[in-house]
Amino acid sequence: MSVSVKQEGFYWKNGGFIPARADSSLVGSARQKTMAYTILSVHNESGDPSRLQLRFDAMASHDITYVGIIQTARASGLTRFSLPYVLTNCHNSLCAVGGTINEDDHLFGLSAAKKYGGEFVPAHQAVIHSYMRERYAAPGKMILGSDSHTRYGAYGCMAIGEGGPELARQLLKKTYDILYPPVIAVYLTGSPRPGVGPQDVALALVGATFKSGAVKNAVLEFFGPGVASLSMDYRSGIDVMTTETTCLSSVWQTDEITKNHLSTLGRGEQYQPLSPADGAYYDGLVEIDLSAVEPMIALPFHPSNAYPIREFKANMADLLHQVDLDTTQRLGAKNAPSLLEKVQGRTFRVDQGVIAGCSGGTFQNLKRAAEILKGASTGSGGFWLSCYPGSMPINLELTRKGYIADLMAAGCSIRSCFCGPCFGAGDVPANGCFSIRHSTRNFPNREGSKPGDGQISYVALMDARSIAATALNGGVLTAADELPLPPADRPEEGWAYDDSAYKARVYYGVGKPQAEAKLILGPNIADWPEQIPLPENLLLTCCAAIYDPVTTTDELIPSGETSSYRSNPLKLSQFALSRKCPKYVSNAQKVQAEELKRRSGEDKDFPADTGIGSFIMALKPGDGSAREQAASCQRVLGGCANLAAEYATKRYRSNVVNWGMLPFIAEDVKDWNIQEGDSLYIPGIKTLLEGSGEELGATLIQNGKQTPVKLKLPGLTREERDIILAGCLINYYAK
Repeated sequence: MSVSVKQEGFYWKNGGFIPARADSSLVGSARQKTMAYTILSVHNESGDPSRLQLRFDAMASHDITYVGIIQTARASGLTRFSLPYVLTNCHNSLCAVGGTINEDDHLFGLSAAKKYGGEFVPAHQAVIHSYMRERYAAPGKMILGSDSHTRYGAYGCMAIGEGGPELARQLLKKTYDILYPPVIAVYLTGSPRPGVGPQDVALALVGATFKSGAVKNAVLEFFGPGVASLSMDYRSGIDVMTTETTCLSSVWQTDEITKNHLSTLGRGEQYQPLSPADGAYYDGLVEIDLSAVEPMIALPFHPSNAYPIREFKANMADLLHQVDLDTTQRLGAKNAPSLLEKVQGRTFRVDQGVIAGCSGGTFQNLKRAAEILKGASTGSGGFWLSCYPGSMPINLELTRKGYIADLMAAGCSIRSCFCGPCFGAGDVPANGCFSIRHSTRNFPNREGSKPGDGQISYVALMDARSIAATALNGGVLTAADELPLPPADRPEEGWAYDDSAYKARVYYGVGKPQAEAKLILGPNIADWPEQIPLPENLLLTCCAAIYDPVTTTDELIPSGETSSYRSNPLKLSQFALSRKCPKYVSNAQKVQAEELKRRSGEDKDFPADTGIGSFIMALKPGDGSAREQAASCQRVLGGCANLAAEYATKRYRSNVVNWGMLPFIAEDVKDWNIQEGDSLYIPGIKTLLEGSGEELGATLIQNGKQTPVKLKLPGLTREERDIILAGCLINYYAK
């Protein structure tokens, strides 16, 4: 087994791990010996190590999120960016959808960077995380980003992906408030075999941890002798995928490889050694034997649905039948093309390959692909391969070394520095087709298909090396270690860094606000609609009931073409849950109309102290993207609450709270059999939040039958209570 997971406490002592159950008396002081504690304590302003109030060194947003963040901060009194804030344009770089909307937002971003003092990276220059690795990530630093894959742990930098309101708080000189998180040791031994890449290691890790929740909301701390066998590109390729484990953040030990890489980037003075001190305590242990990891494939519809390619080939019929069942159950698709049709004897036929983004578009990954395909051809059949370098400096170096030419000569399509294939805005396969991608996610519709319109395609995650091996065989699924001589990865393998493309195009305005500069507001950029404070009582109607084991943010608000409307809250809200619950928007609007009658006084018979709103019920909502629109669109449509057995991620729960909605928990909610149209009457909710209570009685109304139920609000801080009482974060700051 390449990955083992132990969910108990351990001390790191004398080069080994000792179970803490034998002696738990030292846990408190031993927590202070981790790398995570050292970094968190430097950034904590609370004075209480158990309740953190963090200020970050820098922030980053892309063009799906920065307009909403800046608009939120403006409405709350923003006058200047209070820390380095980088605005990249790597998600809506293509301006073919939505008329002028995308480029209008880019002009807004540049004008905001000038007015408030920020850094603006124009479209096609860099993927957000490639840019932040090259320009900002460094040992001991902390970075906050409005993209869930904000992970720079390979640099000794703790980074967190969060919803937009948390970034607005930092801009307003507020703090990021959390309880001290669990810290999990990820101990690496051995070295990868030729043909095994960082995505293979990452998928093995995600597959071993996601379903059990073993590292949920924890910090993963990577160290051990295996780290020295990995280049910085390789480490980053593993690290960026830790988001898919649902951990909070990550950090790696640093060494000479880290130091040399920072020197190459022109930031050698920022290096500092990081490693856990002897006696450090960890809340859990994940051990990875790098030499035992095989080429992997994550089948639809989650990165944790991971198997060695060898195992997949031996069990194709059973595993693909399960994908067919998931397609019917999760997507509600009937008569969808079956992947079993792609089985040809003992082989499996692939239609498309993509190597892209923050995980795939690194120098080392694309170099390996070029070495495998040099002098060969991807063929003139249905299979095609696209490669997206992660940044212009990476692209420059690949071009100068001839690797881009080798890929092009083999038939690969070379694209710009763009995140599109990761979320369905580029290289959408044909109906029924199967795409293998070195990117971050293979959630439903992440490839851009529209099951509601009868258009369904499928994505599996693989490493660039095995994607190139498959391309070499014209689309027959092939693991890189099946090649006679797969190229090996070397720990010292780096690349010459030339940032001349940045110097030619990037606007460097950090710390230089121009108060007189005007914001350029395109016709689609709209303010957030007004929200009212929480009333004493609530009558809420269920407008969507989702019984899937996990609900992703992509299902709450679709990615892809809908993101063109992300700067217009009202227009974007029309897409809320559109692929999961097509009736949600109309259901919510009907309820919202009743609330508007109440507020206007038109419905004089309804109690004045009782608000009318909607809620969604989902067993475990919020896996995936950090984008706040998954919650804000519900609020714009009159949403007042989510009801769940648990929340998939801390960041989604934060988005719910920051948009003034109640994050209710009921562990047995599945047994309530809630359906669309059922109601919850919740008396005294305002009084509860004004105090410190965490549980209250409510009445579930189903077809005229009334059933008493218990609702919980565990762990709400005083500030979170006040935000919900105010109606949303904007109202809270306005007060």
